[in-house]
Amino acid sequence: MSVDFSAAIPTFVITLREGVEAALVVGIVLAYLNKAGQSRLNSWVYGGIGAGLGASVLVGFIFNWTIQALQLSDRPYAPVLKPLIEGVLGVVAIALLSWMLIWMTQQAKSLKSGVESQIGQALKEDTGAGWGVFGLIFFAVLREGFETVVFIAAKFQQGWVPVGGAIAGLVTAVAIGVLLFKWGVKINLRLFFQIMGVFLLLIVGGLVISALAHFDKALGRLAQLDPQFAGVCASGLTQNTSCFLGSPVWNLHEILPDRQFPGIILHTLFGYVDRLYLGEAIAYLLFLLTVGGIYLQSITGWTGLKNEDQRPKTTEP
Repeated sequence: MSVDFSAAIPTFVITLREGVEAALVVGIVLAYLNKAGQSRLNSWVYGGIGAGLGASVLVGFIFNWTIQALQLSDRPYAPVLKPLIEGVLGVVAIALLSWMLIWMTQQAKSLKSGVESQIGQALKEDTGAGWGVFGLIFFAVLREGFETVVFIAAKFQQGWVPVGGAIAGLVTAVAIGVLLFKWGVKINLRLFFQIMGVFLLLIVGGLVISALAHFDKALGRLAQLDPQFAGVCASGLTQNTSCFLGSPVWNLHEILPDRQFPGIILHTLFGYVDRLYLGEAIAYLLFLLTVGGIYLQSITGWTGLKNEDQRPKTTEP
């Protein structure tokens, strides 16, 4: 039985971007501690990394256990709750990743000074300096890890392959961090984050389509299970109809199925579906126009910098 690795691509991209952000914070903190002669606190940094990763994994197990428990449950409304929870997780992932994409881009220029200011404040507290450093690293790693875990949970119907993509992205992010701060390799982080940002924007746009599909499926199953809700989904629950997404925009199942190559690559990366409905198309375009427009505006300042400021800097994305 062959394994389809295409589902690992989106989680690899997201974890790589999120991981590099966390690696920048860690690298800035370690460099500052070394400069301040406080390398004794490095163990608190590594402890914060481990605790942040552990907490992220714990959240992932909780999400996965909940979804699996609902899938195996014999309760009457279990078939409704599973796609409903997946849809809610999809909305949460969309909100978190969109906020991260825009906020991090806007805050990139002040990342180094902001982190150093927090570390400087923590070092002033003689008795709590270690915990201050630990807390900064822990929440930085947990923030990035939580966003990735929610995305994976929202896509968990694809199995464990996305987890492999997340691990690969994390390993690559660590390698980039080592190249930057240990070996002093110059990497154009601005270009890296801009490219990853565009990929992330398209991936999250695809999540908009899948979240709507989950809600539509939940409503259809509810109409099937409970006669009093039959009227909310008059078309029934079939492969070629929807409850509230409107009429089909296209049906390319026979030409470019989203479960076979190359359609599955387009599906996992950009949210392509071989059956697209009007509501999904409108929501996708609205997402790209709003969130995409705000993101593109936030990076215009990077492209407008003077030539002398274009030199890659290892401390700012």
